[in-house]
Amino acid sequence: MVSHTTRNHIVDRVRRLFGGMPCRVQVAALPWRRSGMGIEIMLITSRDTGRWVLPKGWPEGQEDLCDAAAREAAEEAGLSGTASRMEIGRYYYGKRQPSGLESRCEVLVFPMEIDHVAKNWPEKTERKRQWFSPQAAAAQVREPDLAELIAAFSVEAATPALVMAKS
Repeated sequence: MVSHTTRNHIVDRVRRLFGGMPCRVQVAALPWRRSGMGIEIMLITSRDTGRWVLPKGWPEGQEDLCDAAAREAAEEAGLSGTASRMEIGRYYYGKRQPSGLESRCEVLVFPMEIDHVAKNWPEKTERKRQWFSPQAAAAQVREPDLAELIAAFSVEAATPALVMAKS
C-alpha cells in the first residue's frame, strides 16, 4: 500500500514533468517532549481557520532550514529547544492566498526537542497551543501526510539527528 506522502510526492513530480509550477517550500517544527505520560507532541491552531497544525513558515534569506523551523516554533508557539538538522519527512498542502488562489506547498518537518515553553510569545493572542500524545496529535491534523508523519514519529529515530544538532 502506498502512503499519502509517497503518492503526493509522485503527483508533484508528474505535475512538474508536464510543466507545472514547483511547490513552494515551507519548514515546520515537530515539537516534542518526554513527560510522565510518555512522548507528547505540541500542536498549535492556525490563525485563519483554527485547525490544529505544526508551527511552520517560510525560510528567510540564507537561514538553515532547521533554524527556520526553530524560529517558527518560537514565534508561533513560544517554544525553544534543539531542532534536528535532518528532516524526518515532508507533507503537502494547499495554502490559501489573500487573492483566494491556492498555492501548493511542500513542508519539510524537523523534530525539535523542547526544553522551554514561554508564557508569552509573539503570536500568543492569535493562537492556542496544546500537548497531545502522538496518536491524538495525528488524529487532530487535517493533512493525511502530516498525520502519517506524526503517527510514525519515533524519538529513537530522531535522536541521532538531535545529537548531531547539539555538536
